[in-house]
Amino acid sequence: MGLLASLLGLFGCDQQQIDKVREKARDTFNAVKPDDLMLRDLKPGVTTEAQVRDQMGKPEIVWENDDGSRRLEYPRSPGGLRTYMVDIAADGKLRSVTQALAAENFQQVQPGMSQDDVRRLLGKPTTVAEYRLKKETVWSWRWLEDGVNTPGIFNAHFGPDGRVTVTSRSPDPASERP
Repeated sequence: MGLLASLLGLFGCDQQQIDKVREKARDTFNAVKPDDLMLRDLKPGVTTEAQVRDQMGKPEIVWENDDGSRRLEYPRSPGGLRTYMVDIAADGKLRSVTQALAAENFQQVQPGMSQDDVRRLLGKPTTVAEYRLKKETVWSWRWLEDGVNTPGIFNAHFGPDGRVTVTSRSPDPASERP
């Protein structure tokens, strides 16, 4: 109650400002909401895109497909170990929710793929490093190699043309102990 009173005092009775603060608070909560709560009660063929956005928050990016369907990307926190891809059918209903940072998706990253293709498959990389002398850009994602408790790094190496040249894996330095 005190917070709301403070906000009203700060913004007066400007409803637009109040709505912006509410939206920002909701987005902040959704960014840290536990996965089981964020994904609860989402039903393919039933849940609408509006309901998905209300429950999961604003997606990082929305990919429009030629058939009218859409893919919404939800990376879980900076450097998180999960990224959810939410596919919405052309009729606006949920088609599926998948965890993008999984071995089967990393196996699909092949030489010649564009950065857009890789981003649509895996989502926002944890880090992007440019190696000017090698004329190479490396996108890296943290993930759980065994799906449970072994953090690792998957890397996609892009040449000057923005296409994958090679992929690699490495241990997650954040999980290594001295």
